[in-house]
Amino acid sequence: MTYQTIEAQSIAGSLGAEVTGADLSKPLTNAATDDIQKALWDHKVIFFRDQDLSPEDHLRIAGTFGDVYRVPFVKARDDYPDIIDIVREEADAGKYNFGGVWHSDASFDECPPMGSVLYSLESPPYGGDTLWTNMEAAYEALSDGMKSLLDGMNAMHSAERNYGSGGYFNDDDNQSVAMDIKPSESGDARIAHPVVRTHPVTGKKSLYINPVYTVCFEDMTEEESAPLLGFLHGHAIRPEFTCRFDWTTHAVAIWDNRCTMHFAIGDYDGHRRHMNRVTVAGERPA
Repeated sequence: MTYQTIEAQSIAGSLGAEVTGADLSKPLTNAATDDIQKALWDHKVIFFRDQDLSPEDHLRIAGTFGDVYRVPFVKARDDYPDIIDIVREEADAGKYNFGGVWHSDASFDECPPMGSVLYSLESPPYGGDTLWTNMEAAYEALSDGMKSLLDGMNAMHSAERNYGSGGYFNDDDNQSVAMDIKPSESGDARIAHPVVRTHPVTGKKSLYINPVYTVCFEDMTEEESAPLLGFLHGHAIRPEFTCRFDWTTHAVAIWDNRCTMHFAIGDYDGHRRHMNRVTVAGERPA
């Protein structure tokens, strides 16, 4: 995989690359934009170190991939409503860790996000890594019989477990000190998406289920769905499908939400971690 303006060094066998040769604080040339987009399609999640970004820079970089997706249920910054603060304070020790379970962002939406651009403003002295997994590789590793079973199936996705009327965040004890999360009845809605989706750019197939928002298969109960969903969730996070990024302050991650899941590790109790995220709008899974 070669590029005209950047270099991309893989950090794991299945996905993930650290990109050098790009200063994201400056307007990108057309060639650099093309290279960064291609690197994302090639590696599914890409990382940049030592980037001194203003909020305007952050929004501009996200805009190279599409329109902004405004994240529901999570209050955005007052000064930049297209940016959310992801903050875990020292006082949040032992509480919910935002993003701390395997998931694909907002798969409960009719048109889930294409991806996100996450920028580290303050990293803890240790811990706080993020994991990603390659859902295309997970699909490819399934048997032909399992692929045949899953192709054409739909699964129901919902925010009910976290953000719905009876979800996790209705308990004040589970609320973050710094983040303002507002559950509502709108989170109880369910939407059907294909269990196997085709990437609109590369044409590759991937699993499209996740433990947080996928509640059951269409026309099945949750109890009936649980054994197969449990297998697929466990299969999808096999170590050989994953990569792990050790955050440093002013690092950037850009990931393709359509063919990956991710997991934020909360192993830094007693320390502060502060990120800004811009999410990019996507299309309905097909």
